[in-house]
Amino acid sequence: MARYELAKSSAQDFENIFDFGIDTFGLTQAMDYQQGMKKRFEELAENPKLYAAVDNIRNEYRRSVYHSHSIYYKIETSRVFIVRILGQQDLAKALEKK
Repeated sequence: MARYELAKSSAQDFENIFDFGIDTFGLTQAMDYQQGMKKRFEELAENPKLYAAVDNIRNEYRRSVYHSHSIYYKIETSRVFIVRILGQQDLAKALEKK
C-alpha cells in the first residue's frame, strides 16, 4: 500500500494545527510537529493495521494518537485515507457524516 491521502477536513485540521503551533510555540516547534505528524502519516501508510480499530466511534475507522492529537483514518484498497486530525474538538460533531 504505502500511500496516504488527506481528506479536505483533515488537510484543514493539519493547517490549523500548524497555524496554532506557530502562534503558540513558534515557527521551529510548529515545523517540527508538522514533520513528525507527516512521518506518522507515512508510518500509517506502511503499516495501517498497527493501530486499533475504533468501531465504537465510527465503523471502519482506526485511530493513531500523535502527542495531543488523534489521527482518524480508514484503510482503503490502495491507500490510507486520513479523515480527521483532532485535539480537543467534539468528536461526535467532528466525525459526523455530511
